[in-house]
Order: sequence, then C-alpha cells, then structure tokens
Amino acid sequence: MSTTADDKYIVPALQRGLELLGTFNRDAQEQNGADLARKLDLPRASVFRMLHTLERAGFVERVGDTANYRLGLGVLRLGFEYLASMELTEHGRPVIEELRDATGYSAHLVVRDKQQVVFIAKAAGRSALFHSIQVGARLPAHATVLGRMLMADLDKKALTELYPETPLPKFTERTPTTLAQLKAMIDAERAQGYAISQGGFETGISTIAAPVFNDRHEVVAAVSITVPAQQVPMEQAQLLVPQVQQAAQLLTNRISHLPQRSA
Repeated sequence: MSTTADDKYIVPALQRGLELLGTFNRDAQEQNGADLARKLDLPRASVFRMLHTLERAGFVERVGDTANYRLGLGVLRLGFEYLASMELTEHGRPVIEELRDATGYSAHLVVRDKQQVVFIAKAAGRSALFHSIQVGARLPAHATVLGRMLMADLDKKALTELYPETPLPKFTERTPTTLAQLKAMIDAERAQGYAISQGGFETGISTIAAPVFNDRHEVVAAVSITVPAQQVPMEQAQLLVPQVQQAAQLLTNRISHLPQRSA
C-alpha cells in the first residue's frame, strides 16, 4: 500500500470505524460481529468494541434479540441535518442579511442540536459587540429564547427525555430550572408567535426571535436579531417584532421542500 506524507495524521481507530459503517449497504443491511471481522480482517474483539462504541453513539443498532446489527438513526440524522443545514444556510443567509439591513442589528439563523442552539448563519450589524458570535457557536437551549422557540413542538414526555436530569442549569435569575417552568415558557412564546429576551441570558443584550417552519408546520429553525440593550422600548419592539416575523415567514416559504426532520 502506498503512503503519503499526510498518512501520519490518520487516526486508525476512526478509519476502521468508518470502514465498518461502509460495509452496510443495500445487499448487507444486517451483519453480525463475526461477518464484519472477516470483511475487515480484524480481530473479533476489536470489531465488537467498535460496534459497542457506534451503538452508544446511535450509528448502529442491534436487531431485536439477535447478534446482528444494522445502521442506526444517527447515520440518517447526519445526512438529513447536513442537507437541511445546507439548504437552510443557502436560503437563510439572504433573508437575515435583508433583516440586518432593515433593522441595523445583527441577525442570525439557528437550529437545535439536542440541548443546544447552534448558529448556522449570521449577518453582522453595525455594533462590533456581536461580531464575536461565530457560525457554529452554541448556547444552552433551555436558557435562551432561541432554544425555547426551537423546542416549541416538544410535549412534556419529549422534554423529559431531552432533559432527564433536573434541576436545569441556572445562568440568570430568569433561567427556568424545572421542566414545568420550561414548558410554560415554551408554550407562552409559541402562542404569541415570537419571543423577546431582554437581558435574560446575557446582561446588556436583548434578543427577538421568530420560528421557521417546514411544510408540516414543524419548527426547524429560528430567525433572530440581537439588540445591544438591556431593554427594548415598547415602541421599538412594535417595529422590530413584525420585521423578524416577516423574515421567518419568508424563510418558511422558501424551505417547504427540505427533508423532513422530527422536532
């Protein structure tokens, strides 16, 4: 086998794990450890350790009570999240840039990854204060209006599964620490169709957010602006909220063809 100068950077265990996943296909949808050990020419013990690791991460799953494995939902989630994020970013960037131009404030597009909010696009406003929020940045979902907007579809059972341990981490006096408090805030913000956090997560920063829906009316993202102020005056909020909602609705209209994802 030929080698290159870059081979020293390869992680053998990761490479073998990816090769293991690659053995599953249309003709080999279910395989056991012995089959995989023969295909990969690896010791069974090594294959079983890889299977256990991949199973814990959700990339493979055991088939009933048998010794067979098949690809898990984690693989599908990666694919759908990748496609959806690409589409959301492609369609969302011009939307938040227009929102930034209309309001003068930094605008963002975010999605949820389990217990965290992830920024997938941004349009920096005039204030240099918000230029530090980078694409890929993460915030705790339960403690932010962005996260609560993205959890609007979750019922009590789903919330309990998402947050099996309580109390929830507290960041400010306004952070919900119980699932009952969190659900009440989620329901209230969904009912009004937007949310405003005035210094609720970070002092001196207010956020106005609105949900983005797919064609099944599932929340798949949120559009927001950040205002460099502890409080947004009512007169100003009455101007800004409709602009954020209109941007979210515009993006909703543009992404009706995206791959469907559970909330």
